[in-house]
Amino acid sequence: MSRPRFFNAPRKGENFELRADLNSEYRERRSDAIKRVIANMTVGKDVSGLFPDVLKNMQTDDLEQKKLVYLYLINYAKTQPELVILAVNTFVKDTADPNPLVRALAIRTMSMLRAEKIIDYLSDPLERCLKDDNPYVRKTAAICVSKLYDIKPELAIEGGFVDQLRDLVGDSNPMVVANAVTALTDIHQTATEQGLDTFFIIDASVLQKLLIALNECTEWGRIAVLSALARYRTNDEKEAEHICERAMPQFQHANGAVVLSAVKVVLIHMDHITKPDFVKQLIRKMAPPLVTLVSAAPEVQWVALRNINLILQKRPEVLSSELRIFFCKYNDPSYVKLEKLEIMIKLANERNVDMLLSELKEYASEVDLDFVRKSIRAIGQCAIKIDAAAERCVHVLLDLIATKVTYVVQEAVVVIKNVFRRYPSQYEGIIPTLCANLEELDEPEAKASLVWVLGEYCEKIDNAEDLLASFLDSFLDEPYQVQFQILVAIVKLFLKKPDGPAQGVVQRVLELATKEADNLDLRDRAFIYWRLLSSEDSEAGKSIVLAPRPPISIPLTSVSPALLDELIGELSSLSSAYHKPANTFIGKGRYGAADSQRGVTREAALATVVQGTRAENLLDFGEDDEQAGSTEAAAGSNSAAGGLGALDEMISDAPAGRSGRAPQPAAASQLNDLLGL
Repeated sequence: MSRPRFFNAPRKGENFELRADLNSEYRERRSDAIKRVIANMTVGKDVSGLFPDVLKNMQTDDLEQKKLVYLYLINYAKTQPELVILAVNTFVKDTADPNPLVRALAIRTMSMLRAEKIIDYLSDPLERCLKDDNPYVRKTAAICVSKLYDIKPELAIEGGFVDQLRDLVGDSNPMVVANAVTALTDIHQTATEQGLDTFFIIDASVLQKLLIALNECTEWGRIAVLSALARYRTNDEKEAEHICERAMPQFQHANGAVVLSAVKVVLIHMDHITKPDFVKQLIRKMAPPLVTLVSAAPEVQWVALRNINLILQKRPEVLSSELRIFFCKYNDPSYVKLEKLEIMIKLANERNVDMLLSELKEYASEVDLDFVRKSIRAIGQCAIKIDAAAERCVHVLLDLIATKVTYVVQEAVVVIKNVFRRYPSQYEGIIPTLCANLEELDEPEAKASLVWVLGEYCEKIDNAEDLLASFLDSFLDEPYQVQFQILVAIVKLFLKKPDGPAQGVVQRVLELATKEADNLDLRDRAFIYWRLLSSEDSEAGKSIVLAPRPPISIPLTSVSPALLDELIGELSSLSSAYHKPANTFIGKGRYGAADSQRGVTREAALATVVQGTRAENLLDFGEDDEQAGSTEAAAGSNSAAGGLGALDEMISDAPAGRSGRAPQPAAASQLNDLLGL
């Protein structure tokens, strides 16, 4: 009795056809089938079911076909760990193939499979490849040692592979040296993170080997060697000079990463050089390659500018005569323009400040508001940084105020406040111009800045009382930043002009701040001022509110000295672009994209559960909860009343009718009852 037709295995489908072609007796059909399998794998189709059939095609003389099969094995080794063991014999056989490309391909694939069963068979082929006559095989095997250490550190150490890797640093071929240095650096970083002993110690003998191989390596090999040279620490001045001399030719390289790596080496070892003439020579040769990097594509420009920013904080004299290079172009992206502004401020001095001010004044007419604001702030930074140029900067700011462009005027007012803080009792003649633009100010920072100026120089402004009193009508509607400045300015006015209308103005602002304002910090400050003004010692308030303040200044560096030294050692890396140490944005554990996505999904799920639980608690309004909430609210209001009562006693000598107790808004009270607070 024959089986029904629908019980038979389906004979149609792409995988069935591929399986048939993979087992074909014709070589061309097998080769074409492997290409189709790789194409399907590339677009995301699951072809893991063809693993045994693809595995049969490993033993071939066609190098292209062998590469495709190895690529398939690397992709599906984790899903088919039992079948991968069948390929061991072929791998071992290929590591002894007469063709060096096949030997290198086999040992590289074995190290990339990351399967425990394969790793156990890797020792003998890897040891043989590390001693291979062909440098291409040796350089490939060097990287395999790093991968082996990542998978099974004890095997890499006990098998002597790390020691053989150290021996390869003295290899006659520069490619092998570069890969050995790369692998040892990777192992060194992993061991350091795990708290183990370091395996890559650079001494004088290793240093000479690295310097010999430097000029003969490929560009990425040079980066690896230069990074290793930057790790080397020496106390010998002659040795430091020798390292700098060998690194300087790399300034002419076309690859920007090589240039920045060479700059890093020179900056680190320059600290040990005491000869001023030699240091000037190094600085003079360092400038042209950095200027060249600024003329690259915008993305490369931004990375170069971030690195240059750090270099200038370490050595400001490197680009002291290259200000024009950093002038913004009309087609520069905004992120490039903002970085250039920061660098221009660092390069500003008495010789080039006039040229810089004329350039910044042009930037103030741009359409990018953020860039315009930063440009105006840069003018103020020039005034604060260079005393001799302060008056010229103030005239430029007055010209910008005369344009009557709202956002330009407001930013200029903020900057002028900082100029007053740097040069007190100077440039008081521009205060009437600022007061004339009072109606145009609507941004909190600008309005707060002008109020600060009014309070600081109220004794020299005839109508200061009227100007400050005009802010009281809208006091409660103003942002907290402005309210604070209004309170402080009026108290200063009263202390400087105690007679006249100032007394009524200060009484009104204190009542508004203590009774009707809802900001607790503002209330506390108002109560303190109230107590100071009510004190028998009339000088107590003046000694606190009118105390002299030190003039402000611009910090020379944007990061701490210790962090700057660390970031200089990380030039041409993400750390130098972010201006942060690597451990602040890179996790310690090594994991793939799938693990990362799994962790994100799990965290999102947990967050959703927590939010749901909170929502259930908030929406659970039972009678018991309401009673408990009302009881707690009553207790809270009693304790609050007791606290304010004590405050009333503290300011008992304040004017009559001026209570420190501020009524609680009705809406807030209802919300507290609702939430049981």
